[in-house]
Amino acid sequence: MPALLDNMREVLNRREGRILSPAAARSADGVRRREDRLLENDYRQPFAVDVDRILHSLAYTRYIDKTQVFYLVENDHITHRVLHVQLVSRVARTIGRLLELNEDLIEAIALGHDIGHAPFGHEGEMYLSRLCREAGIDCFLHNVQSVQFLDRVERKGKGCNLCLQTLDGILCHDGEVHNRTLKPVRVKTFEVFEDEILRKKKEPDLPLVPMTMEGCVVRFADTISYIGRDIEDAIRLKLISREDLPRPCTRLLGDTNGKIVFALVTDIIRTSMNRDSIAFSEEISQTLQTLKAFNYERIYRNPKIKAASDTIRRLFEMLFERYCRDIETGNSASVIFTSFLHDMSEAYVASHRTAEIVRDFLAGMTDQYFIRQCPPDIRPALVWQEQP
Repeated sequence: MPALLDNMREVLNRREGRILSPAAARSADGVRRREDRLLENDYRQPFAVDVDRILHSLAYTRYIDKTQVFYLVENDHITHRVLHVQLVSRVARTIGRLLELNEDLIEAIALGHDIGHAPFGHEGEMYLSRLCREAGIDCFLHNVQSVQFLDRVERKGKGCNLCLQTLDGILCHDGEVHNRTLKPVRVKTFEVFEDEILRKKKEPDLPLVPMTMEGCVVRFADTISYIGRDIEDAIRLKLISREDLPRPCTRLLGDTNGKIVFALVTDIIRTSMNRDSIAFSEEISQTLQTLKAFNYERIYRNPKIKAASDTIRRLFEMLFERYCRDIETGNSASVIFTSFLHDMSEAYVASHRTAEIVRDFLAGMTDQYFIRQCPPDIRPALVWQEQP
């Protein structure tokens, strides 16, 4: 390494001491599950390494064709999961910069938080979870699966060896849960983290709180990034009109995604400045809760977006059964062997039951890859056509 770079990490660590809030996570405190010799002469700080490892993971590449809300869409302007995580990263880094938090850690958590999503978004998650329970393994949760991919599946079962602070933020992101205030639970170890995963799989509604302010910021940014964007997508698909939005919400937050994001981000910064927690003001929190209720009623639970639900459910059942049978019968020609288990580490295979391997394979599929595994005569048709 050139002499100029020898002490770069120390220089960057000292810079953090000058510019970061006392409440921020320090890069020097990043802790990994195991020693990583690849980093011995690396001038990058630990959370920056995590960002790079997530960006270069195979799971991150597959974001490109993962459902956000609307699936089977013939419209290039509808949000996919890859755009959502980029929006979360941008929103969270804006908040973090103004609150003097660690932007590298924020970016790592934001980019990795949804990597565990199954094909067809939350609907696919529901079907896969039921199949997992019926197979005698714990329920499927996309935040737990995000950790599973990054910690135990990537790099042919060796995992990315990310920092605890990054993995914890990913596990605890729960963007669908509404909180007015989040105060980090700072004292965590890998043992505590593993116990939280086990308890969460047994109790899906178990509330988890991140160990860092950065993790709390990403959790709020997740909601900020989808609430208005989903409205814009629903308007584009003519599911709702802008005039349908609740008047109390548009009065305080505005009636476009840009206005909503700006109002929510501004409120968080004002409310959280010089505090040891991340929070909305009471009025904005209540208004956001009203807007989320509107989205659930008029968008997420709208029968029109469920037109292909029965077909998707049957396909999940068919593929889950097929791949379990292929593993149990040793069908080496099956795609689960040729595309997933090929060259997978012995440790991964030995530590995962058949249903868990199938869960990991199915969860990692993009929407289109999933469809291509199904017989042509029962593949789902487009629900949303491009309109003039």
